Amino acid sequence: MRILGIETSCDETGVAIYDGKKGILANFLHSQVATHAKYGGVVPELAARDHIRKLLPLIRESLAYTHLNKQDINAVAYTAGPGLIGALLVGASVGRSLAWAWNIPAIPIHHMEGHLLSPMLEPDPPKFPFCALLVSGGHTLLIAVKEIGKYHVLGESLDDAVGEAFDKTAKLLGLTYPGGPALAKLAEFGNPHRFYFPRPMLDRPDLNFSFSGLKTYALNTFRKYGIESAPDIACAFQDAVVDVLVSKSCRALQQTGYKCLIIAGGVSANQALRNQFSAISKKMKIKVYYPRLDFCTDNGAMIAFAGYQSLISGRKIDLNFKVRPKWSLRDLYLT
Repeated sequence: MRILGIETSCDETGVAIYDGKKGILANFLHSQVATHAKYGGVVPELAARDHIRKLLPLIRESLAYTHLNKQDINAVAYTAGPGLIGALLVGASVGRSLAWAWNIPAIPIHHMEGHLLSPMLEPDPPKFPFCALLVSGGHTLLIAVKEIGKYHVLGESLDDAVGEAFDKTAKLLGLTYPGGPALAKLAEFGNPHRFYFPRPMLDRPDLNFSFSGLKTYALNTFRKYGIESAPDIACAFQDAVVDVLVSKSCRALQQTGYKCLIIAGGVSANQALRNQFSAISKKMKIKVYYPRLDFCTDNGAMIAFAGYQSLISGRKIDLNFKVRPKWSLRDLYLT
């Protein structure tokens, strides 16, 4: 069984083909970083137009690369939300049109479920049950995962997502887009002992997050000490974020009793975060899993795989499904 996966939730056009027996057969990605860099962030209209230009050529390239044709594809999976509505509509329109023309199912996929399942594409996938920390530009989630389709949200951000906080803080420090990786790079040159930033909500017993106040603290520190202190501020900011994410994740493991944690989403590529989890995993005797770096950011492979899992599970597919720019994972197969 082969699934064509389409990802167009934001600023990356991803197309992949997943085979139930052979795994990923093709995985192509077009990044729009150069398009949006001059504006300092994603421009939704430009993102949608670029998806229109790139999506069909990438689908053709994927089929040519695998020497497959339409008769070899059993379903089309596409990101239905959350994300930018214009970008989502491009992927949904193309995906559903192809499925109709090829007389195969069209499967709407929740973007964060794609990230959640992405570590399962690795040669040594995690085993159920496990906790999942999903950290991206739009989401910060802690989830208890019993099996595919059985998710319980343990905590989430009450304001800025962690990736959003990274990007906004990078921007106030004068760094270029995309801000998260630029801030992490700058933090490598900072003095980790000069500033100590607060660790928001660690004194609360719940597993929710808040990063907007931390961003404001960084801004006030920057205004007081100036541009020459930017590396030290970046270092202090990153340390605070990493401490919060690690502490809350450890608390989730303790509350659930699980011994396995996966970390996925764009921020899971952050090296400081990985180093901290590596140290903690040895102390707590837990296993920590990540997707490969190519699968940390948005990609078609995770959507194709999620579509395959949806299809073999027999989930009912709504033929009238519409894209959902705001779509909580709490509304998806929750137990």
